[in-house]
Amino acid sequence: MHEQLEPAVSAVLTAGGPQADRAVGDTALLLAGSGFPGEADRLVRTWLSATGRPVTALVSTPVHARAWAMLFETLGERPKWAGALLPLDLDAEEAAHRAHLSRPVPSLPTGLLGDSTAGRIVSGLAEHLEKGAEDPTKTALLRAEDLARDGDPEAAREALAEWAALRPSMPAALACRHLAPLLVAGADPLGLGEEHATALAAELIAALRTRHAPDTASLDWPALVGRILELREQTGRAPASTRDTAAAEARLGRELPPDYREFLHTSDGLPADVTFPRLLAAAELTAHGGVVPISEAGESMILLSPASSGWVVVQTDPVLGTSTHRTFRELLEEHLRLLEI
Repeated sequence: MHEQLEPAVSAVLTAGGPQADRAVGDTALLLAGSGFPGEADRLVRTWLSATGRPVTALVSTPVHARAWAMLFETLGERPKWAGALLPLDLDAEEAAHRAHLSRPVPSLPTGLLGDSTAGRIVSGLAEHLEKGAEDPTKTALLRAEDLARDGDPEAAREALAEWAALRPSMPAALACRHLAPLLVAGADPLGLGEEHATALAAELIAALRTRHAPDTASLDWPALVGRILELREQTGRAPASTRDTAAAEARLGRELPPDYREFLHTSDGLPADVTFPRLLAAAELTAHGGVVPISEAGESMILLSPASSGWVVVQTDPVLGTSTHRTFRELLEEHLRLLEI
């Protein structure tokens, strides 16, 4: 997996925009063509959210455009994010791709180096290549496509195994109309496997979130809560009213922390996440010996605890233990950083 992972992660973290986009697009097609279209979709959606760039930036060549089109045809649906991609005439693209795979290796230019030794060598190579040398990778791919088209999937898989040994390009394979169903169904000629596919998607998603991590201190409450919900793929709650928070303070016998009150006026609680308990609505808040649980009771809990400065926020977790935060916002910012990883 490192052959695909390390260059892709490096490009996402450090390369210029177009090169980073190419790494994401190529990896998404690699995942889809290895039988993991769900991981490909997750990667693309994260890239869209992190960069805000148009999805057309992932379609860097006609071959990439065909690969996405054949993938959507195989899946029988186009995700919402693909709406910005122009629909293609698949019959015309199938013919164009066959022509692309059948084209011989381009000849080298002659005469550029004059009558020097290097020039004569280059000229000799060019003369040889003008005879129409075949690209073995494309030839193997075209043979696999023909076998799949002729209804021999087992032989097509064997031809794909030969293609996989020749430094192949997954976009070129997925752009083959009759091979795309075999690839999406899990033929996996490159031997990626579920464990490596999941890790590959996760590493690139982490790299995207690292490169495009927002400055949480600059986020207002709606942006902070919205970002958390976006990463969780959840919807939030309506804001609490000032009457709701005033009633809660009357019940508790003291004022709520100002930042926690702002949170409630943004979202009256939050749904639970895998590692984070459900945050209560203002109407659910009660005091227990001076301590105010602000999450649903369970193995993991979040409490407001009295302190000389007013309140501190205490989080208990059966695995991570107990941690204390000076403010409620500090707790949510830490939660957001963990979601970004």
